[in-house]
Amino acid sequence: MMTSQAGGLKYKRLLIKLSGEALMGRGAYGIDMAVADRLAGDIVDAVNAGAEIAVVVGGGNIFRGLQAAAKGMDRATGDYMGMLATVMNALAFQQALTARGADARVMSAIPMPTVCESYVRPRALAHLAQGRIVVFAAGTGNPFFTTDTAATLRAIETSCDAVVKATQVDGVYSADPKKDPSAVRYDTLTYAEVLARDLKVMDGAAIALARDNRLPVIVCAIEEAGNLLKVMRGEARATVIQG
Repeated sequence: MMTSQAGGLKYKRLLIKLSGEALMGRGAYGIDMAVADRLAGDIVDAVNAGAEIAVVVGGGNIFRGLQAAAKGMDRATGDYMGMLATVMNALAFQQALTARGADARVMSAIPMPTVCESYVRPRALAHLAQGRIVVFAAGTGNPFFTTDTAATLRAIETSCDAVVKATQVDGVYSADPKKDPSAVRYDTLTYAEVLARDLKVMDGAAIALARDNRLPVIVCAIEEAGNLLKVMRGEARATVIQG
């Protein structure tokens, strides 16, 4: 589905994975709507340039199943609570997109009809084809799967050209560049290299799923305004994982 027709875009349909932490800005928890507005602006600009965009938002700014499990809570229960946190984030981000004039829909893997649409693949495809931004919530609907895996799964299901992992740094490094000044940045990597070197890009299940379905994973910074459009044109400073 890759194309160079829509406004010079290398990738026409993308799924953007945003962490819950990205939405809290510099706060200790919760949602910073000014940050959500800036991120929404980048996505709306990409849609206006001819792109089709889906989004998966994590829930780490509100609740983390793993942290709860470490404190004695049952892991599955903690994960379900984390999924509900992603629904709250998705609704907030939908509001940010709507305020920017976009037509956005939240689709949840856990049915909650009084709150948002349930995830149904043909309906999601129809929304994207009609230029709507789809925000997928509640992960895969199952415990023990991360939102990274959910993002990869939804990207494959909706025939996206790539999944973008939006982070605080401009790609994948051999170590944390904030802690290790000698860390090496990669322009490209293979799925096998990511798994073999245990690079903390996405969890292993997400990378393996991308590999098995030949879905490119693009890791880029989110703090630079306008970077998403650069990614879609193949011009951004980023790491591309494929092959």
